[in-house]
Amino acid sequence: MIALVALLPALFAGPVAQAAATCDAPAVERFGPASVTGAIVGAAVHDGHAYVVTRGLKPPVLAEIDLATRKVVRSVTLPDGPAAGEPEGGWATAVSGGKIYAGTYPVPDLYSFDPATGQVEHVRSFGRNGGYIWSLAAAPDGTLYAGTYPDGRVWEYVPATGAVRDFGVLTPGERYVRAVAADADFVYAGLLDKAKLVRISRADGTVRELATGPTGFGFVAEHAGRVLATSGNTLIDIGKDGTGERRVSLTEGTLDVLTTAADGTVYATSRPDGAVHRLRPGDAAFTKIAEPPSQGDETRRVQLLDEHTLLGFAGSGGMWWLDLRTGTSELVDLIDAGLPSGAERPQSMLLVPNRAVYVGGHFSMEVRDLRTGEKRRFRMPGEPKDLVRRGEKIYAAIYPSGQIVSVDLRTDEVRGVGYLGHGQQRPWDIEYDAVTDKLVVASAPLGANLEGALSVVDPDTGAIDVYKGVIPNQSLMSLSVDPEGGVVYLGGDVLGGGGTPPVATSASVAAFDLTRREVLWQVDPIPGHRTFQDVKAHDGLLYGVYKRDSGTWIAMDLATREVVRRGKLSGYGELTAHRGRVFTSVFFGGGNAYELGAEAKLLATGLGDEWYTNPQLHFEPGSWKAWALAGRDLARLTLDPRCPA
Repeated sequence: MIALVALLPALFAGPVAQAAATCDAPAVERFGPASVTGAIVGAAVHDGHAYVVTRGLKPPVLAEIDLATRKVVRSVTLPDGPAAGEPEGGWATAVSGGKIYAGTYPVPDLYSFDPATGQVEHVRSFGRNGGYIWSLAAAPDGTLYAGTYPDGRVWEYVPATGAVRDFGVLTPGERYVRAVAADADFVYAGLLDKAKLVRISRADGTVRELATGPTGFGFVAEHAGRVLATSGNTLIDIGKDGTGERRVSLTEGTLDVLTTAADGTVYATSRPDGAVHRLRPGDAAFTKIAEPPSQGDETRRVQLLDEHTLLGFAGSGGMWWLDLRTGTSELVDLIDAGLPSGAERPQSMLLVPNRAVYVGGHFSMEVRDLRTGEKRRFRMPGEPKDLVRRGEKIYAAIYPSGQIVSVDLRTDEVRGVGYLGHGQQRPWDIEYDAVTDKLVVASAPLGANLEGALSVVDPDTGAIDVYKGVIPNQSLMSLSVDPEGGVVYLGGDVLGGGGTPPVATSASVAAFDLTRREVLWQVDPIPGHRTFQDVKAHDGLLYGVYKRDSGTWIAMDLATREVVRRGKLSGYGELTAHRGRVFTSVFFGGGNAYELGAEAKLLATGLGDEWYTNPQLHFEPGSWKAWALAGRDLARLTLDPRCPA
């Protein structure tokens, strides 16, 4: 139940009659799921059928697709296991003994599905809530191997006996075993943070490093005495004994997933475009053989169905068939094929007053037309982490590509503006500065790197100037353009992309001059607080909400750079200024909204914790009504600070 604290009926008369009438307004109006998804993570093929696991649904759906009819013929849900928390998807899938196995997140549980009986079984837990089974592979004898996060381990599970073995920490400080493969003698693991490819003896657990990549490993396969692994744009092809290493790199983009033909030909997809490439034995370079079957998509798996047909699974929720002779492909939307869809945790939101509310989902944008009440949905090339409006276009900062795209408000046309590059694949915040007519983006690196960047984007030409390390040894979680324009304030995070020890101990804020392109000043408002979630400049103060320590908020005088107000909220979220006041909506405590003044005033509770990124409030001009979430529903809240609590 949504319980909006500030909206009890007011029992007053006379001068407060107007406020009382406002307080009698509905506390919350719901408009159904804010964002609907059919996105997938894990995928496998067995006996003429494909099996996919959804992303972002509670509980996740495992769907069976008949490859002959290209229709979903059966679906089951993966129920809660004994660990605290609910699964939301399964990145890892494998086939063993005729059963389909799926490893889930954010509870690292292993499930089996028996196509013969239709039964789902919770098999084993490999950690606590907050963990992932990132990767899963079956050895020829059916033994399963799981790579996990955040412990950076490989686990062995024997389906016939239920026996489990832990191979321990593969390398100090590693969090992600992003990819695994197995043969009769060894397990091969690709590590993300430390960029190592290692071999584990199935007999005695001995670990040996085979190669170090230019960046983290994302995919590993074995074929004919060789190990094939992707590290950024590079394919590393190496003997299982660590000899005869060969490296081949893409000239543009990064390698995503691959498969091998019987003759050793490698077929691989790339990010961020989603194109298909071929590398024949003896080739010195990849050859692009097909345009993206699903433009800008992540590919979850590719598999040869026969010598002329490549089957691919798109993360946005699609399957494609590529004719290797002609380079032509067919794409099937899995929702259209019968995949059960559902409400996901939204990434971002934007209100275009009197026209529409835009909600960013996983590879999609959902729009509610405020004039007609109708809803529509269109595809996006990734996760829109944040949205901003400039004229008749919306600009979105996209993960995992680090791309900036525009959306035409009149036609829904999505066009690429440019890529941040410089390792900045996690854009967290985007705003528009009217003085310089530029977009500004705060970002973090992906993987074991500390330095984020401020990027200044020309929306007309696509030119992007990237200022990496603008706060030294910190990534950027947030930014706020000065209300007068020309200056942007930045909020830092000492942990960077994670996976490497921080250098700084306190998150900084900094001011950056957008005309002169230089840092004006940098301070650490509270020693020992490591991560800002959001900052907002308003009325001579810079407000900030910390993620670490969660819920601490401040107001800092921009003239003196002294903290003049400080308090504690139930959690962290995004700040917004409206009608001369500052508001925030936060995770935890049931999902709360506050006004920040001399102290924090609780305006609403019971909103839930269903945002994927940060809780947000989007006020209608001239009113106290704000668009937000109630659970996973799109909602309009009445948040009038005048109403008695």
